[in-house]
Amino acid sequence: MYNGGMAGLTYWSPNVNIFRDPRWGRGQETPGEDPVLAGKYAANYVRGLQSPTGIRLKVAACCKHYTAYDLDNWNGVDRYHFNARVSKQDLADTYDVPFKSCVVEGKVASVMCSYNQVNGKPTCADPDLLKGTIRGQWGLSGYIVSDCDSVGVMYDTQHFTATPEESAAAAIKAGLDLDCGPFLAIHTDLAVRRGLLAEADVDLALANTITIQMRLGMFDGEPSAQPYGNLGPRDVCTPAHQQLALEAARQGIVLLKNSGSLPLSTARHRTVAVIGPNSDVTVTMIGNYAGVACGYTSPLQGISRYARTIHQAGCSDVACDTNKLFGAAEVAAHEADATVLVMGLDQSIEAEFRDRVGLLLPGRQQELVSRVARASRGPTVLVLMSGGPIDVSFAKNDPRVSAIIWAGYPGQAGGTAIADVLFGTTNPGGKLPMTWYPQDYVAKVPMTNMGMRPSRAYPGRTYRFYKGPVVFPFGHGLSYTSFKHSLALAPTDLSVLLDTNLFATKNYSTLSSNAIRVKHAKCHSLSSLFHIDVENTGNMDGTHTLLVFSTPPAGQKWSPNKQLIGFHRVHVIAGSKQRVKINIHACKHLSVVDEFGIRRIPMGSHSLHIGDLKHSISLQANLEGIKV
Repeated sequence: MYNGGMAGLTYWSPNVNIFRDPRWGRGQETPGEDPVLAGKYAANYVRGLQSPTGIRLKVAACCKHYTAYDLDNWNGVDRYHFNARVSKQDLADTYDVPFKSCVVEGKVASVMCSYNQVNGKPTCADPDLLKGTIRGQWGLSGYIVSDCDSVGVMYDTQHFTATPEESAAAAIKAGLDLDCGPFLAIHTDLAVRRGLLAEADVDLALANTITIQMRLGMFDGEPSAQPYGNLGPRDVCTPAHQQLALEAARQGIVLLKNSGSLPLSTARHRTVAVIGPNSDVTVTMIGNYAGVACGYTSPLQGISRYARTIHQAGCSDVACDTNKLFGAAEVAAHEADATVLVMGLDQSIEAEFRDRVGLLLPGRQQELVSRVARASRGPTVLVLMSGGPIDVSFAKNDPRVSAIIWAGYPGQAGGTAIADVLFGTTNPGGKLPMTWYPQDYVAKVPMTNMGMRPSRAYPGRTYRFYKGPVVFPFGHGLSYTSFKHSLALAPTDLSVLLDTNLFATKNYSTLSSNAIRVKHAKCHSLSSLFHIDVENTGNMDGTHTLLVFSTPPAGQKWSPNKQLIGFHRVHVIAGSKQRVKINIHACKHLSVVDEFGIRRIPMGSHSLHIGDLKHSISLQANLEGIKV
């Protein structure tokens, strides 16, 4: 794309914000609600894009939007005016985790600061966040960029300073290196002339941006002489790339419910009614921030490769504000051997600057599903396209809806992947990256409340802190086969070695509340290897994602209910088993964050949850062989 003059070499991606609220219009861009998952995704995404060779980069990635940015436009509050009030605890425990992983593990070239304020300061003008945390604590070797026009927003909308020059100076002095937009280009010169900003500050910002250009080879002569200089249009849309798009779609599909009707049979289900506003879509499948697809296979086209289809839209679009097409859909369902309803959302419902009001299917979609399920002669399968969760309790509880599939926005090959899962060519193995809440949850939770933990009438957020009813839990996902877990090697205790220098200065405060500060522990020696056997006890080969959660010792007031500490995807042939090795690191995985934002390792018995298995590991403080 670069060599063909169609793109640059810097990509402002990935979005690693936590999917905190199910209504968030941009949740579709993120890896989900869990900080550990988001952190692993962030680091791997960045490493994949940048593909560094020494200090050279293939392209420059950018982790965005730092930090506590997850509200676009809700109930009269928009991202340009929003002041996110965030505790030190939630910042360290949730919001900052994926960004730290981006910088420390992914070695990202760039971080983007967000539109919103955090605790009264615009993120792009907060020296504690930019110079202090991103560059200071985490050691960013690269540049910090504003979200587009956010320096202008800081002055024009948030009225952070009295003059535009003061906003320009505040941003650059805080550690901002590059402005997406014209604001710094217009106002920085006068800020320097008025003595609000030193020329040395501008030099530093330039050095940070030009260094990345150098690492991209932009000063090394003609592109054709460089490692990737001969890539061109012929390298786009290759069969291998198109196969990868299909494989990604297959892996991302989640089977939420199956009463035994799936997979469909080409022998028994020769005619399939394909119904719904998303049944024959193309562009809807690529969501937002997508490039130009190589070509599309819609769900209808995909299913047509397996069976004769009878197609009825049922609704003219996802808004589904009339039932005038329902009758034809019911007739189609009655005539077919099986019915597939492809429903859900699109960018008209959830998008950047468009948060959802509620979690139900839009308009009269629910009525269409129920009516078609009643009319259907064969099994009825509900397929959902969406970025965010949907309350489909009605379908979960309706015996006539025999299966539910979530496809997300599955990309150009989405229709093929959906059909492959429906007919069992692909055994689904996806897991939900976010909690699916009931509709009444959002009535108790203003989007403006950034707190993760429950308090009084506030139920808390995500599976880590919310204990109420759910439609489908985080990590949920069924298969056409069954898996059994067993522990082959599992340590039962771990000695936490402390830094002896602390005790030379009689600094015993590290043991307050029986939880040791991570920075006071010898972290390099604090990992344990777990060997877990995953057995496929069914009669179909399948891929299983092993999720490992931990629950800290009882009585830790800062702790989550449970938290994901590791995951591993493994393909297991029917009737066989595979051994998975998961390394659990006490400092990373068994620590919690206290109310002051300090990460600590609680001593005592930690519970590990591996599928249906439960295992305890006991942690004890140890000072040069003397247990404390």
